[in-house]
Amino acid sequence: MPDGIRHEDLSRDLIFSEFLAAAFRDLKISAEDVAKIAVGPKYFARTRGKETYQFTTWESILYEIIGGDVFGADRMDYLLRDAHHAGVAYGKFDQLRLIGTLRILPREDQETNEPDMGITGGGLQAAESLLWGRYFMYTQLYFHPVRRIYDMHLTEFLTQALPGGKYEIDLGQHLATTDNEILSEISRASVDPTARAHVTAARIAERRHFRLLYESTPLDLQRNLKSPELIYTAARKEFCDDLVRFNPYKSNADSEDFPVFQRDGSITSSVLLSTTFAQPPRFAVAYVFVAPEIKEKAKAWLRSAKDKILSGDGR
Repeated sequence: MPDGIRHEDLSRDLIFSEFLAAAFRDLKISAEDVAKIAVGPKYFARTRGKETYQFTTWESILYEIIGGDVFGADRMDYLLRDAHHAGVAYGKFDQLRLIGTLRILPREDQETNEPDMGITGGGLQAAESLLWGRYFMYTQLYFHPVRRIYDMHLTEFLTQALPGGKYEIDLGQHLATTDNEILSEISRASVDPTARAHVTAARIAERRHFRLLYESTPLDLQRNLKSPELIYTAARKEFCDDLVRFNPYKSNADSEDFPVFQRDGSITSSVLLSTTFAQPPRFAVAYVFVAPEIKEKAKAWLRSAKDKILSGDGR
């Protein structure tokens, strides 16, 4: 995405474009109302030439229902949909129970008692399973090393193949660049040695993706907190920048705070009732990948050099 342009900007422009105008007229809804919820107050404000836009109480509630981090319909949907199509059980949770216990509740710790999205106490375990389901989908699916390296290969391909290395910000041209066009270009470039993105396209089309050389482990991190970076740096020195890739990730550490209506009529913060919400499961991983043509050589090298690298004596 070009400097200064975010996906929220394109989303906002799309909502206000003629491309969706007919659909909004048929549904009898306002593009302005959709834009508020779709891109949030900060980016919606740009349509009014302001630095910020303050949601009303009910706009905030609607935003939490649709796109909220805790109970947003988008989060629930993508977990269930991805789990179904991937054929795994990790992302499943009792969504019917959770939805049935959703309530609009005041936050008693606030002077204004403004309403917020919360649940009754009977839905607390279903809410916890949603959070754990997201954690397991990240650890087992979204951050599977093969999926991560294909993300990297695709990013590299798009940087090499797109004009200027970036997607178009003109709305019409952006909408015209679909998966079909990208897949077609990957196929074309993979068989054309003169194409700028030939090598990367061939790796994607022919499944000659980079292979996992190293994955961070608790024992290695206990020994040296910089173990992934040290091994990546040493691998680049031993081989070649073009043959090594590094992919680190660390999840957000924020707690999930929302009101819970209890049987005695009181309202309590979720972080006081559940250690899962007070200290959500964290996920951190770092992968070092190498080109398949040097995989065996690189593995043999790492077996012999790892101790020196982690002790700080690697060269």
